[in-house]
Amino acid sequence: MITGMLCFSAPWVARAAAAAEAAAQAAGSLLRRHAGRPARVGTKQHAVDLVTNVDREAERVIRRRLLRAFPSVGFLGEEHGARGTTDARWIVDPIDGTMNFVHGVPIFAVSIGLEVAGRMVVGAIYDPMREEMFTAVHGRGARLNGRRMRVSQTSALSDSLLSTGFNAAFRRNHQPYLRWFTALESRSHAVRRIGSTCICLAYIASGRLDGFYEQDLKPWDIAAGLLLVEEAGGRLSTLTGAPARVDDGRLLATNGRIHQAILRVLTSR
Repeated sequence: MITGMLCFSAPWVARAAAAAEAAAQAAGSLLRRHAGRPARVGTKQHAVDLVTNVDREAERVIRRRLLRAFPSVGFLGEEHGARGTTDARWIVDPIDGTMNFVHGVPIFAVSIGLEVAGRMVVGAIYDPMREEMFTAVHGRGARLNGRRMRVSQTSALSDSLLSTGFNAAFRRNHQPYLRWFTALESRSHAVRRIGSTCICLAYIASGRLDGFYEQDLKPWDIAAGLLLVEEAGGRLSTLTGAPARVDDGRLLATNGRIHQAILRVLTSR
């Protein structure tokens, strides 16, 4: 078992961050070669929840690299599930934005987070089509291709650019998705539906977006992005204002300045 003290030592965390970046880039190279041309496309529980041979192969690439470097750290991947300890675990989405990937829309990313004793300590989100690497280390800030990044300064909801997602649950029940979308679209510059949760969170951390909200999320959707937003100076909560958790599934992420305004909309009836 890995102790929290060991995992939070500077050399250990630095090695973990470097390993996450290298694994994300390796998987990203695979994604870039096959974007819009996966050999096999299937579905999971819902007809719009796609999975491809590239999702599975990319996760294998990431898992091999990370477990070779850190054999005692556990692993939770979207495609192949969990193995090993949960005291310290990698949380991985090999392609966040598979629908875009399948259709050749160049908006998808690799997401790798490292959680130790319930706290995210390393995050790496790699957009292979733009060659943008978003990274964060607990207590050391967030960076885009090595340069420090911060959330936006937007202070009014009316001046903000927001994002959200409608996942497979939307097909079964349109609410509260449509109610939230209608309310926030009319109160902001716009609400974008980008198709990749981790890219939305990376864009909040880099100041490109001001807020993101969604429910029914999975740990691999948000693990790395949570740390990026936090280290870039943003704010995180559930959709009712409780502290955000990687396994909660309900997330509001903002630059902090418009957080309460969005919460009021999300909790109103």
